[in-house]
Amino acid sequence: MQQSIPESLKISPFMAAFVVVSMQIGIGVLGFQRIISKDAGYDAWMSVIGAGLAVHIIVWMMYKICEGVDGDVMAANIFVFGKTIGNSINTLFIIYFTMTCLTLLSGLIEVIRTWMFLSMHPIFFASVYLLLGIYIVNGGFRTVVGISLFGIVVPAYLLFSFLAPIRYGDFTNLLPIFDHTPVQMLKGAYNMTLTYLGYGVLLFIYPFIKKPKESKKWVHIGLTATMIFYTLLAVITFAYFPISLLQKSIWATLEMWKIVKLPFIERFEYLGLANWALIILPNVAISLWVASRVAKRVYHISQRKAVLFIAAVVLICVLMLDSRERINIFHDLQAKAGFILAFIYTPFLYILLLIKKKVNAK
Repeated sequence: MQQSIPESLKISPFMAAFVVVSMQIGIGVLGFQRIISKDAGYDAWMSVIGAGLAVHIIVWMMYKICEGVDGDVMAANIFVFGKTIGNSINTLFIIYFTMTCLTLLSGLIEVIRTWMFLSMHPIFFASVYLLLGIYIVNGGFRTVVGISLFGIVVPAYLLFSFLAPIRYGDFTNLLPIFDHTPVQMLKGAYNMTLTYLGYGVLLFIYPFIKKPKESKKWVHIGLTATMIFYTLLAVITFAYFPISLLQKSIWATLEMWKIVKLPFIERFEYLGLANWALIILPNVAISLWVASRVAKRVYHISQRKAVLFIAAVVLICVLMLDSRERINIFHDLQAKAGFILAFIYTPFLYILLLIKKKVNAK
């Protein structure tokens, strides 16, 4: 079931890590601290680690699925369920990644309108952003991966900005540890898994990786780096914020950036948001690429036409998400769909694939 992907379109094994990490670091970084601390309190930093370890297991299953069919998840669905049911399931991936693109774009627009340009109309920003995403996708998969690398390396200097809150932090806030029940810790880990979402793109880019087995270590290194980043950011945030204030801070990361002062810029959070628009761009491009790639495989249409249609749907839906309540409802729906895809459907497909291969062998 090997897919005939030209060697010129494939990427080096270590580049797969940048695609996965790029999808994991999205709009959720700006405010995940409040969500994970609702149930687990300041013990939520351990929930971050627990959720990160669970992601490693799911990614291991994803590799096994792709190796089992020597292709991507679309080939696995057809192999296990047959062409009709398999393509019906694959169609759901088009919807899911369209929702992912919409979630990222609507979340970014909401933050920019709240913190910078109150009167900005969403259609102008969304149109320009989606046109840029379409341009990247039309450049091919290697261009998408290049933007992913660019979106991680260039804004990496923002990591130093988190040194400022450490000066004013009280790390005794984290004591005593294990002050919450296992159930509360699990709820915190569940909420954190929703922030980690994005690594599912591995199921679709697998055929585009040169020597994909060699990419395993790089992807797991990338996942570990993401886990360490989120854990350290959670610890710094918990040291900086009293728990009562943290629960009122929708974007805790931006709140911490407010205390950063530089000689040449007064409002550092503006610089942070400008860079975050660059960080979100690869996420939008990857989501558009995956959705249009699946549409091309399932419905045999041009990927260029598919990406135009998907972008148009996203643009229309951005205008419909015109309130905080609607955005919250939609983001929760997309997060639950992502959790089902990662932690329910992936193990389910992996088990069915093992059974199907054993039956065929007999």
